[in-house]
Amino acid sequence: MVEAFLVFLIFGLLGLILIFMNKLLGPSRTNPAKEQPFECGSPYLQKGINPFPIKFYLVAFIFLLFDVEVVFFFPWALIFKEMPGTAFLIMVAYIAVLVVGFVYAWKKGAFEWE
Repeated sequence: MVEAFLVFLIFGLLGLILIFMNKLLGPSRTNPAKEQPFECGSPYLQKGINPFPIKFYLVAFIFLLFDVEVVFFFPWALIFKEMPGTAFLIMVAYIAVLVVGFVYAWKKGAFEWE
């Protein structure tokens, strides 16, 4: 218990020392160019910047969705031998939901890149 307190105390003191050193050794003059807002590699509200099409975000979101869904196959594979009938029915229902979502996205044209 005392050791943990000492570790927290040491890290707290280290943080205070670093903040003090930053104030002492850091730059004291401001630069007008650094004070300007900056977004994603271009000046703020610059003309002529074209946003990404919504198809990019849709495909990225669907990829993440199905990528995360596949993670649930691993625990299922671990318990499959312990309860083969129940685990199989649960996975069939789970895969059916995934297939319905995939077909819906396909019919909506989410995978067509123009």
